[in-house]
Amino acid sequence: MATMADAVVFKVSFTFPNKEKYEGECTKTPEGLLQRNGLGVHTSANGMMYTGSWLNDKMNGTGRLEHPSGAVYEGEFKDNMYHGSGTYTFPNGAKYIGPFNENKMEGEGDFIDEHGVVWSGTFYGTKAAGLKHKLKM
Repeated sequence: MATMADAVVFKVSFTFPNKEKYEGECTKTPEGLLQRNGLGVHTSANGMMYTGSWLNDKMNGTGRLEHPSGAVYEGEFKDNMYHGSGTYTFPNGAKYIGPFNENKMEGEGDFIDEHGVVWSGTFYGTKAAGLKHKLKM
């Protein structure tokens, strides 16, 4: 059985019919279709841009996703979702730094508000009961 390591990698640059663009590495499926695998940059028609690792035509590994709103996620991806360690910067400049599980903030992390005040605690999606202000000494 062939593995990703056995695949021939192509460097490509193309535009999809919906005006999205991809520039980066691809492999061919057994059916002869190109599939994003390796490093690449995908820009959506609405201006969202992902730069990073691809596996089986999905964002997998590490990368950076920039939203048209100004929000940015940098970190680990699994099957097109924020999954693993990452930093999500909100459009107002506030940040969450910590673990993600299927696009949700989950686990011990830090929230830095738009004024630079750091809060630490355990996050469960949009909830973070018991956040504590982290004092700088």
